Amino acid sequence: MLIKLEQDKKKYEKVYYLIISLVGILLSILWCKFVKAEPFSDFKYYYELARNISQGKPWGDTYTTVGYSIVLGGIFKIFGDSLLVAKIFNLVLITLNYYLVYSILYKLDIGEKSKRIIFTIFALFPLNIMYSSILATEPLFTTILLLITNIYFSEVKFKYVYIGILTALNAMVKPFFIIFFFAILIIDAISEWNIKKAIINSLTVLIVSLISISPWIYRNTKYVGEFTFISNNGGIVLYINNNSQNKTGMWMDVNNVENSIAKTEEYKNANMTQKNKMLSKAAKQWIKDNPKRFVQLGFLRLGVTYGLADDTYYTTYGSNVSETSKYNICKSITVVKACIFLVGIIFTLLYSIYIILDILKHKGRNIDRGLLYTLVIFYMFTCVYFITEGQGRYSFPLIFFMIYLFVTFINRVFGFRRGGI
Repeated sequence: MLIKLEQDKKKYEKVYYLIISLVGILLSILWCKFVKAEPFSDFKYYYELARNISQGKPWGDTYTTVGYSIVLGGIFKIFGDSLLVAKIFNLVLITLNYYLVYSILYKLDIGEKSKRIIFTIFALFPLNIMYSSILATEPLFTTILLLITNIYFSEVKFKYVYIGILTALNAMVKPFFIIFFFAILIIDAISEWNIKKAIINSLTVLIVSLISISPWIYRNTKYVGEFTFISNNGGIVLYINNNSQNKTGMWMDVNNVENSIAKTEEYKNANMTQKNKMLSKAAKQWIKDNPKRFVQLGFLRLGVTYGLADDTYYTTYGSNVSETSKYNICKSITVVKACIFLVGIIFTLLYSIYIILDILKHKGRNIDRGLLYTLVIFYMFTCVYFITEGQGRYSFPLIFFMIYLFVTFINRVFGFRRGGI
């Protein structure tokens, strides 16, 4: 009798997740159907490059990362290069993300009610639905990050080798992710309390990721004629976001920087790698000369990244949605996002203090591994975007993690534990 009740309970739980997933997928399909967003700016570049790749043309000029375009180009090669195919691919990624979040939740030490709440918020989170209509790098990047997270919390052989391969793949989408090995070092050093083991694990991730990405580095180096890493847009991102003319911490035209290097003959005659180095050097010098303003811009960038949902405009660009409706959508979703992210950040700061105290007193024995992992991921993203550029879409990969922190904080504030709210 008890066995049957337990089986019925598990069956009900699976049915619940399936229903919520189907609702999320249906809403995404409806969004794609009725809000026909058109690619522009970066998104148009990804689309055009993917089409070129599918037609056997060059895989970019090293200016920016092409991981997403390579994957999309492969899909275009098989199914055709229409926007519909790209959006169907987004729906596939959304479905995979639902499964990965479900799998991750059952590896974390949280109650069933909390799992259902986290999953429901994630599946029905407006941005997760709306991103089905745009050709952005974030959905693919998020899928790989969630897959890495799932593997990390699994007991599988060679998991750090798998993580290394996936780290390389994600670095092809966003180059900063190559530093993920350092996140592994911190997480394992604290959770395992074995620095030797943590170093071995992190070095495994680093070495495997570098080996995996070496063919692309070789390609870029051969293409440019000198050593070139994954892409060459790091310098310009640093330059346009760290200068005396930047007032928002967001993107600006490189030509609007005072005495812009981009206007010099030396820059115009340089190759991509040389341009990248020139811009990086100038940006670093400005940061060194203006530390106070750099910090101010850094916090502005974080405010934009974590506190705004300006990416909703990308999901409605070129559609028949009125400007008033676009503004109202952005405003409403910004409120939802800001509430969840603000609570998540507050809990992050509080739990960070707890981690430090527990390390000093108990060698980290009482630290929740899931929360530790989430905090390190959050700090990794925060450090990157504090230095580089602020955009609401850059926080898209953190949606699941911030919802997890949000629900956990509510549980602890109101005294709930295993059962959850």
